[in-house]
Amino acid sequence: MTMLTTLALGQNNLSGYVPSEIGQLKSLEKLSFVKNKLHGPLPLEMNNLTHLKSLSLSDNEFTGYLPQEVCHGGVLENLTAANNYFSGSIPKSLKNCTSLHRLRFDRNQLTGNISEDFGIYPHLDYVDLSYNNFYGKLSLKWGDYRNITSLKISNNNVSGEIPAELGKATQLQLIDLTSNHLEGTIPKELGGLKLLYSLTLSNNRLSGGIPSDIKMLSSLKILDLASNSLSGSIPKQLGECSNLLLLNLSDNKFTNSIPQEIGFLRSLQDLDLSCNFLVQEIPWQLGQLQMLETLNVSHNMLSGLIPRSFKNLLSLTVVDISSNKLQGPIPDIKAFHNASFEALRDNMGICGNASRLKPCNLPKSSRTVKRKSNKLVILIVLPLLGSLLLVIVVIGALFILRQRARKRKAEPENEQDRNIFTILGHDGKKLYENIVEATEEFNSNYCIGEGGYGTVYKAVMPTEQVVAVKKLHRSQAEKLSDFKAFEKEVCVLANIRHRNIVKMYGFCSHAKHSFLVYEFIERGSLRKIITSEEQAIEFDWMKRLNVVKGMAGALSYLHHSCSPPIIHRDITSNNVLLDLEYEAHVSDFGTARMLMPDSSNWTSFAGTFGYTAPELAYTMKVTEKCDVYSFGVVTMEVMMGRHPGDLVSTLSSQATSSSSSMPPISQQTLLKDVLDQRISLPKKRAAEGVVHIMKIALACLHPNPQSRPTMGRISSELATNWPPLPKEFYTTSLEDIFSHTCS
Repeated sequence: MTMLTTLALGQNNLSGYVPSEIGQLKSLEKLSFVKNKLHGPLPLEMNNLTHLKSLSLSDNEFTGYLPQEVCHGGVLENLTAANNYFSGSIPKSLKNCTSLHRLRFDRNQLTGNISEDFGIYPHLDYVDLSYNNFYGKLSLKWGDYRNITSLKISNNNVSGEIPAELGKATQLQLIDLTSNHLEGTIPKELGGLKLLYSLTLSNNRLSGGIPSDIKMLSSLKILDLASNSLSGSIPKQLGECSNLLLLNLSDNKFTNSIPQEIGFLRSLQDLDLSCNFLVQEIPWQLGQLQMLETLNVSHNMLSGLIPRSFKNLLSLTVVDISSNKLQGPIPDIKAFHNASFEALRDNMGICGNASRLKPCNLPKSSRTVKRKSNKLVILIVLPLLGSLLLVIVVIGALFILRQRARKRKAEPENEQDRNIFTILGHDGKKLYENIVEATEEFNSNYCIGEGGYGTVYKAVMPTEQVVAVKKLHRSQAEKLSDFKAFEKEVCVLANIRHRNIVKMYGFCSHAKHSFLVYEFIERGSLRKIITSEEQAIEFDWMKRLNVVKGMAGALSYLHHSCSPPIIHRDITSNNVLLDLEYEAHVSDFGTARMLMPDSSNWTSFAGTFGYTAPELAYTMKVTEKCDVYSFGVVTMEVMMGRHPGDLVSTLSSQATSSSSSMPPISQQTLLKDVLDQRISLPKKRAAEGVVHIMKIALACLHPNPQSRPTMGRISSELATNWPPLPKEFYTTSLEDIFSHTCS
């Protein structure tokens, strides 16, 4: 059929390879294979199709390279190849393909320099390069794409700054640069994009403030700037973006108060300001957001009462106000009554009808009567007490001065220097005494675990707050020679705020005891849950998937949102703790870095056997990819219900020895056979998640560190919906999954 101009085979169940004879259809202008089960490399003969205007390859299982001469005829307008396993660079002929209108390469394994391999396309209106391995900087020429409406380059390795010239592409409606390595500030020139309705720049390294020109984006509906290093005040001009549906500024360094102008965003449905340094009261104007469905202001320093106006938030379904300084009654609405204790915990004293909260005190009228009756007593007694108090203070001051003088003589000078207390927001010396008393001088009855750096104790403080105390082994404490540097490091780590990272309160270094103080997580370690027959049965598949997502979020935050990045160095099932809601909390995220600042050297690296990356046997450099490998091992352990052990070494050896084809692990090794047999096989949505997460875990275990995905990419991928359930899930073999992962 050499005169054929259109061949549309999309949305069938075609499988196998594309035959080389396709190259004989030299008159083809439109060719579509979308949504089939075709696999393998495309034949070189496809380069003969020089009249193509549209080539659609998306949603198959193609591997290898894209046709290099796909635009040799200079008439190509549409090229879509999303959701395949294409690798290598983009076709050379594409650089000068000025006829191009639409380009989709998302969710492949393509690579190349994004600033050099792409040309100028005057007619381009849609481009999606997300979920690949492109690198380089965003070119100034993107501003010359005057017809472009959508620019998606998320989940790559793009660096540098966002070019101000992007503001010249005035037809832009969507910009998604999520999960890259972008630095610098958000250019104010983006305020000129009047048609922009979605701007997502999350999980980068952007700094500075949000430009006030944001108010000019009158069409903006989605603004996601989460997980960066943005600072300063949240601009009140955001209140002029009246069409906003989603506003996410979480995991940044914003300070000062929440602007009351946020309350003007009457269409807002999702508001996330968590993990910042916001202070003062929550403005009552937020109670005007009657369309609001989710609200997260956790992990800030907000104080005062929750506004009464919140009783009007009848659409609210999810709320999280944890880890602030809020007090008083919670609003009498369903979202607060149904909130978990995790979403309300760690405040100054909130009360009301919700999970594990104390009931509020008597009504206001009763308290008023009581206060009046007390006033008379105070007026009589106060003058008498004042005179007596003055005498006591003078005598007490003289006594204290004498005691301090005696103590200075008794204590050696070097021991006085050792008494360092770095507990943020607390009286360190008082807390030291409270912890020693609460643990009865670190009695073994209070021990809840032991690690390479110290023993962990449970301590109930006088305020009834429960903390975990890691008392350092004396050998570790003696390594702390530079206390000022160590104290600075503690302050940095104590300011880390993420819902899936165990909060560090600080550090006490005393001549007698040195210890780190952490948030107490109720259920204990992931390993404890997995190894217990009874608890493992309760640990169902959806809970396991959520734990993996939580771990990924925590490591993504440490690697991509902290400056400088923090490498955990010891990710194990012992260092992942679960709370009462089975939410994962990564612990010990700073211990190795603090105690061994030079532990990039293998000889001083203190990882855990069975979890450390294989390259540490022959290299001396600890990188983020070491954490990625350990994450893969723990993920396999969660899915299998046991340490993957020999399976990991088998997979690694096969990946190392494989070339063009993947040798079989075992024809009898099915995915269902390696899953935890103590609970029934996953079904429907859980099954989709298990397959997807096993693919990710195997990619993390790649022997070549550069071939492992970043935690940022993993976290973003897990945050989205699971992909469609593969055919015959229960007979899917590990060989199939692993070969696709490593191809």
